[in-house]
Amino acid sequence: MMMNIRKAVVLSLSLLASAGTFAQDNLMAELENGAPKQKDYAFATFKSTRLIDGSSVECLGTGVLDFRISHRFGDISQGLDNFFGVDVAYTKLNLDYGINRWLTVGIGHTGLNKEDDGFVKIKLLRQETKGGMPITLTYFGSAAIETLPAPTLPDSTQKWLFSNRLFFTNQLLIARKFNDRISLQLMPTVVHYNLVDSSKYSNNTFALGIGGRVKLTKRSAITAEYYYRLNNTSFTVNGLPTYNTFSLGYEIETGGHVFQIMVTNAQGLTERMFIAQTTDSWSKQQLHLGFNVSRVFTIIKPESYKDDKDDKKW
Repeated sequence: MMMNIRKAVVLSLSLLASAGTFAQDNLMAELENGAPKQKDYAFATFKSTRLIDGSSVECLGTGVLDFRISHRFGDISQGLDNFFGVDVAYTKLNLDYGINRWLTVGIGHTGLNKEDDGFVKIKLLRQETKGGMPITLTYFGSAAIETLPAPTLPDSTQKWLFSNRLFFTNQLLIARKFNDRISLQLMPTVVHYNLVDSSKYSNNTFALGIGGRVKLTKRSAITAEYYYRLNNTSFTVNGLPTYNTFSLGYEIETGGHVFQIMVTNAQGLTERMFIAQTTDSWSKQQLHLGFNVSRVFTIIKPESYKDDKDDKKW
């Protein structure tokens, strides 16, 4: 009889233990189902913060400094007159800094036309790879000032105002990475000129840009960029007509460098120039060779990246 009681006790304890384990498993399953799932984000939609002439949706990482040299030779169709563009080249130096993973600021100086500019980029939305947000959205805003000597005015009583030198650009950069090789970007843009002939033109030039990147190898890609002006299409510069800008490029990454080489009908290196003041045309073979060289430096020590652990998912 004692043996039967012991068996009954052991059997009861076993059943209780099994029921507890089953209940615990159910509770853990419910907690896991109720917990928010970790989001996966598209990474490296573009390899650089610049597509070709204009900006891409990419921001710099926290504490990263990007030193960039941009160079555009003159019109190669003039041949030896300007040594195929070498004699009349534009050069721009840029320093960009990542304040955090969604905010980048920068300053730049362009030689020849003596223009200084500053910009801010704010990443507003991030593309998710498994459903959810289908695009990456970044705001770009810049202000530029031309520092050439004031022109001689026909009326000596008139003054050349400081505000005449200012230009402003606002863009929404909308991009989607379709797969490991193909990324596309739309760039609705407004460029504001403080000084225009108001009897002919608007102070605001509206344009729609489109660009893309096709990856060839792990470290190289073909890029393209086109800006279509929606108004001010008859805009002239020094009596010359202006054209929409189209650029083709090839980029290669080598360690901390990203090297981009391109052919374009635009020689200007700030938004107000290459979007609305391009005086050369592909149809006339008025083309410019150019390149961008980017070198990044980590300013903040690696242990300072505590908030950026998921940067690799961007």
